[in-house]
Amino acid sequence: MADVAIRKPALAGRLGGSAAVRLTTAPTASRVALRAPAESLAALSSALGLPLPDAPKTSGRAGARSALWIGPDEWLVIDEAGADLMAALSGAGTLHSATDVSHRNVAIIVSGPGAEATLSAGCPQDLSLSSFPVGAASRTVFGKAEIVLFRTEEDTFRVECWRSFSDYVFGLLNEAAEDAGH
Repeated sequence: MADVAIRKPALAGRLGGSAAVRLTTAPTASRVALRAPAESLAALSSALGLPLPDAPKTSGRAGARSALWIGPDEWLVIDEAGADLMAALSGAGTLHSATDVSHRNVAIIVSGPGAEATLSAGCPQDLSLSSFPVGAASRTVFGKAEIVLFRTEEDTFRVECWRSFSDYVFGLLNEAAEDAGH
């Protein structure tokens, strides 16, 4: 019988936060890095069942699926229900590039009244509600790691980072959460 490697989920068992901030690892999700020209947006939106945003710092959402604008021709599509996004896109019949990045990324949910202050400790963007409203999304940095930041509620953010940086990002978030709790 051959030995089988079992992949341990990144950040398994990690807990963090403070009285003002809760840090939780998001459940496993399907993710696709999508690139396409503007003329493909309608067909891709139809295939995914949600509108692909076409403006900076915006997102589209339908049920458990979100599409985050990352650049002029780039989106991160996340399906929290784990649907097969590659299959959905395969029948779009339009020019695009889609790469499954489900195992590359990990998501950390930062929530509570101190969430904005926690993220501001390591992110250079203005995260105030007026500048970064609910539904805003952007590729940015947190400390020295690249992240994709998505504000899902007034006091809740989804931090997407590469699995290899997840311990660093979680640790820095935890330190900032402790500071935000004082």
